[in-house]
Amino acid sequence: MKLILISGLSGSGKSVALKVLEDDGFFCVDNLPPLLLPELAKWHETHNSSLKLAVSIDSRLGIDISRFDRLMALAQMAQIQVRILFLDTRDDVLIRRFSQTRRPHPLAKNKVTLEEAIQNEREMLGLLRENAYVVDTTHLSANQLRSIIRDWAQIEISKFTITFESFGFKYGIPLDADFVFDVRSLPNPYYDDNLRSLNGNDAEIKQFFALTDDANNLINDIAAFLKRRIQEMRQHKNHLNVSIGCTGGQHRSVFVAASLAKYFQDDYSVLLRHRQLFEREKL
Repeated sequence: MKLILISGLSGSGKSVALKVLEDDGFFCVDNLPPLLLPELAKWHETHNSSLKLAVSIDSRLGIDISRFDRLMALAQMAQIQVRILFLDTRDDVLIRRFSQTRRPHPLAKNKVTLEEAIQNEREMLGLLRENAYVVDTTHLSANQLRSIIRDWAQIEISKFTITFESFGFKYGIPLDADFVFDVRSLPNPYYDDNLRSLNGNDAEIKQFFALTDDANNLINDIAAFLKRRIQEMRQHKNHLNVSIGCTGGQHRSVFVAASLAKYFQDDYSVLLRHRQLFEREKL
């Protein structure tokens, strides 16, 4: 049986994520107390034809990480494939979302401010986040989040997963990054009037970088580093988020992220996304 646990900060998009999985054939339960997980899994296996189960767990009931770890061990002994999805968002965006919806934060009680509630929630969920596949929803629309979750849910759980994400430094570093590589040392197509409106996926930009060895050498250096680290990380993780940044997230980072995804796609499950191109799609 496949079990996906969804967690993350309040206001980060967990309801959207749960609905996506429900539409894709998962039996979904929102805000289940962790101690009830074994019983739910047993009931679901007996009473449902689908062997896909998704459960949302968040801070509303509190999380005892030590008990949660024991539950995960029991699930694995029962041959249940467990994957954890954690949604994260920048604090200022969370504050704006709660202000716009006028909903109270679940931990904003007893004279606790919204900022303090968010920080308390981060601390409460910190260890769970370390063991999860993290998605930064700061710059994502609901449709973009749905697409990312569908892609992630469909990949082979048995294969190590690498997500390559391009971004622009002037918009902030992604919260879900395990490694961040700065490619601003490469020549910038932005300063060519004929290339400025294009992005790193366009043939003209690829040709631009083909005229110099700088991009190819940098890509090979990053790939060699990642190959060494992946062998170490596979002992305790099954995924890796790699963020590639340039100034605006349109040319250099897009080209390098796509090139790295192609480099690793034969040996690992690879996901590719371009944060600032997502932003342009929303306009």
